[in-house]
Amino acid sequence: MLWVKSFHIIAVVCWFAVLFYLPRLFVYHSMSEDETSKERFKIMERKLLRGIGTPSMIATIILGFWVASYAAYHTQTWFQIKMLLVAVLVVYHFWCAKIWKDFCADKNTHSHVFYRWFNEFPVLLLVAIVCLVVVKPSF
Repeated sequence: MLWVKSFHIIAVVCWFAVLFYLPRLFVYHSMSEDETSKERFKIMERKLLRGIGTPSMIATIILGFWVASYAAYHTQTWFQIKMLLVAVLVVYHFWCAKIWKDFCADKNTHSHVFYRWFNEFPVLLLVAIVCLVVVKPSF
């Protein structure tokens, strides 16, 4: 079981690395003006999202359910809130994928300022999730 938990944590770290870096690439992509830079960002974003992000998200979810199946957390409020926040992260992940597709189609409608704020959202979720898992508050 500790192996499963270890690989779950590794998958979470990899997924969050993508959720932190991909929107940062969107900041730079939205600021780029030459075609060479725009194409380079499209490739970097694709490799990050498809090569690391989506596989890490899938591994996080599968391993997370595996870990949770051995614990008696299901009825605890902190765990239910954590699962809700993870679901929000999944939505955020797919929102990033949609933004990447918009960039690929040269249909970006947001400024670098939007992406700078957008980039901060997963940090808030990470803080909340880690606090819930470590503290396990009773509500």
